[in-house]
Amino acid sequence: MRQYSRAAVATAALAATANAANSSTLASMCTVANVQAALPANGTLNGIELLPAAVTANTATSSSYNYCNVTVTYLRTGTSNEVILQYGFPSPADFQYRFYLAGGFGYTLSTDTTSGLEYGAVSGASDAGYGALSGTTYDEVNLYGNGTINWDATHMFAYQALGELTLVGKPLTRGFYGMADDAKVYTYFEGCSDGGRQGMSQLQRYGGEYDGAALGAPAMRYGQQQVNHVFAALVEQTMDYYPPPCELAKVVNATIAACDALDGRTDGVINRSDLCQRKFKLSSVIGESYYCAAETTTSLGFDFSKRSDGTSTQTVPAQSGNVTAEGVAVAQAIVDGLFNSKGQRGYLSFQIGAEFEDAASTYDNTTGTWGLDIPSTGGEFIARMVELLDEDNLSDLNNVTYDTMVDWMNTAMVRYMDTLQTTLPDLTPFQSHGGKLIHYHGEQDPSVPTASSIHYWQSVKNIMYPGVSTAKALKELEEWYQLYLIPGAAHCGRNTLQPNGPYPADNMATIIDWVENGVQPTFLNATVAAGTYKGEVQQLCQFPKRPLWKKGAWECVTDEKSVETFYYTFDAFKTPVY
Repeated sequence: MRQYSRAAVATAALAATANAANSSTLASMCTVANVQAALPANGTLNGIELLPAAVTANTATSSSYNYCNVTVTYLRTGTSNEVILQYGFPSPADFQYRFYLAGGFGYTLSTDTTSGLEYGAVSGASDAGYGALSGTTYDEVNLYGNGTINWDATHMFAYQALGELTLVGKPLTRGFYGMADDAKVYTYFEGCSDGGRQGMSQLQRYGGEYDGAALGAPAMRYGQQQVNHVFAALVEQTMDYYPPPCELAKVVNATIAACDALDGRTDGVINRSDLCQRKFKLSSVIGESYYCAAETTTSLGFDFSKRSDGTSTQTVPAQSGNVTAEGVAVAQAIVDGLFNSKGQRGYLSFQIGAEFEDAASTYDNTTGTWGLDIPSTGGEFIARMVELLDEDNLSDLNNVTYDTMVDWMNTAMVRYMDTLQTTLPDLTPFQSHGGKLIHYHGEQDPSVPTASSIHYWQSVKNIMYPGVSTAKALKELEEWYQLYLIPGAAHCGRNTLQPNGPYPADNMATIIDWVENGVQPTFLNATVAAGTYKGEVQQLCQFPKRPLWKKGAWECVTDEKSVETFYYTFDAFKTPVY
């Protein structure tokens, strides 16, 4: 009831300023003078010195929406480094008293200032002081030179640029539309992959500024996550077997076929990777035949670098054969995850049934053999941010062991604990402010392991609700933080190997309804886009509930034994890993 009361009070307060704002035209508001007058006075935002003379403003159109394109520049107190902000202000008639930020991808920040227009929201982007608006990526500027970290750029990319974009943008929004200084501006963040991490950085660092967020597959826990991209290649080198891509593809497709029906319905989707992990043995695929026609293939990249985006393209001949014991051993080691030489866990891996993207081997046309291919998603991170060398990738893995990988992870975790790691588990400022979070993750994500999100969710639960029963902690947590796994989905999208899987498309609408109208979701809508069940809307279960097809319908069930397959303890590290 309090949620509705708070929403009603906020609505009444907004209505008091609505008439004045809506009676003005965009053209009359979109002037340099109006923006300058709307800027928060210097001295009111600690550490930010706005430069009114640098303001620009002009009307523009995007996707049939008219908006005011505004540029604002500021200095951080005591420095001479200018930071440029851009904002898109919807027309007064479209404005719904909202401020919205979208996350970027890889080492980029979003440059889109129009993404909030469909929600009637002001949105913005920052150049972070290093040229992010013009396409400069963080990994291009993270070093001043070998051995010297650019900490200013690191803090800005990690969380500060977006936080300051919001701190300036919200009072600027009130001033632009002639709202009262204390009028409510609902503030939202949406992003996936590193955009999800960027959103988490805001909830962790500026929680009191945000009302809602929809965040997918956040690439947080940088120390472990990025180094882990090299793990599969190291497994192949350690075992001295480099499976042809088609062999590993057969393992994946056979896994999908075998585990499809474990959830109660045969639809080409692994809805229960937990049951698959418990009941399916990869060794059962040994001896099965595979064939792939000649093609040009591209391995995983996800744009983690503008100069070298992590992809590797090669033309390979037709592949045929039978799945070998060596190939399955490689696949099993990857699924099991990283352990040090003492048998202590370093990191988790992808859910069984996910593609082995990081394990893509390279074909040598001269020798006709397959060999090592180091994904620069991890190789560049290790070279530039762990070894502090101005390199785009590791040249080889000579003398690298699993212990080496754990050491790399530990070095990166400690070095970037207060910046890129982005795993602070105490979200009290966000929660106490009334913030709402929908956190989702594809269950067959081949880039950011699904259990990575679950581990953070667990950390938040344990830190914020200590000493209470699990049932009570879950009940209180779901009132503001809900986690959803998307069956069969890949990284921030649908899965070509499981195209019949559902995917949510209206997360922001759900968050807005939750925040502004007090409608707490009990599930997440996701639509099937292909196959026999095309058009079906599935109601995804809140974790730790799991889906099960019973009597012609999906049910959300409790299966503690299966859910435990998602839980990990990282005893290779002495520092807690959140």
